[in-house]
Amino acid sequence: MEILVVENSGHFKAADLRAAFPGVTIHDPGTPAAAMTCCANSEAIIALAHEIPDELIAAMPRLRWVASLSTGVDHLWTLKSLKPEVRVTNGRGIHGPQMAELAFMYMIGLSRDFNQIRENQKKHVWKRALQPVLVNKTVVMVGVGVISEEIAARCKAFGMKVVGVSNARAQTPGFDLILPRARLAEAAGMADFLIALTPLDDTTRHLIDARIFAAMKPSAFIINIARGGVIDEPAMIAALRDKRIAGAGLDVFAVEPLPDDNPLWDMPNVMMSPRIGGMSDIYADQIYPVIEHNLRAFIAGRPDAMRNIVR
Repeated sequence: MEILVVENSGHFKAADLRAAFPGVTIHDPGTPAAAMTCCANSEAIIALAHEIPDELIAAMPRLRWVASLSTGVDHLWTLKSLKPEVRVTNGRGIHGPQMAELAFMYMIGLSRDFNQIRENQKKHVWKRALQPVLVNKTVVMVGVGVISEEIAARCKAFGMKVVGVSNARAQTPGFDLILPRARLAEAAGMADFLIALTPLDDTTRHLIDARIFAAMKPSAFIINIARGGVIDEPAMIAALRDKRIAGAGLDVFAVEPLPDDNPLWDMPNVMMSPRIGGMSDIYADQIYPVIEHNLRAFIAGRPDAMRNIVR
């Protein structure tokens, strides 16, 4: 059996897989372009979903399994060469620690105006001010899953109230209240921090739009660590510019990399990061148990025993 690993940024260590499966030929060319020369006989590909090009899938006639190292696999559904019978798994469940910490970086950084603190430091300005705290603040998470549960547990340690918005769950540990998606505007009105965590699909594209921003308090912050398309970006920019909301913490955008002429770059009430939410310095260790388990099931001819099956 031959397996293709396409990863060169530290998210996965092919050497660990070789040690555990000496009878499997594991190609590790590094890039999708290099993979074109050694992919023809591979029955599985292990890679970040959004980095798999259609031409690579087209060059793999024996492909039976795509193992996405990331949780989001929406890019795969755009690949014309990906056959419907190919098994797809993802990295769901491993990103909680890094995503939760990013959410807190934004909540603390935005509420304490860390942009201004950094600017004062650059200008050698000594300016003190009362510092907002998270205790008794309300965080509303749009989407309730494993990552939300990790964030909720940390919010409780900070003395925060936690509200979820989900059609899938009515009750979850760590949440004080969960409302259905039809009541999103009501939930947004409660929020000191509104965090987008839902996957992107036809039902969630622009789920957070001008109507939702109008429902938020002027002192509230929007945080997007899901997908750029979940938020109506022009509506958000207008709300930020008109100070109808206090600020935004953004890790994902409608177009990535963010175009140089996008006004978000220069807005003082915005904190941004370049889609690093799911990344961590221990990512390879976090994802490896999932891939190892699934490869054993794949070799044994038991694809239904895999973890994190998307289809």
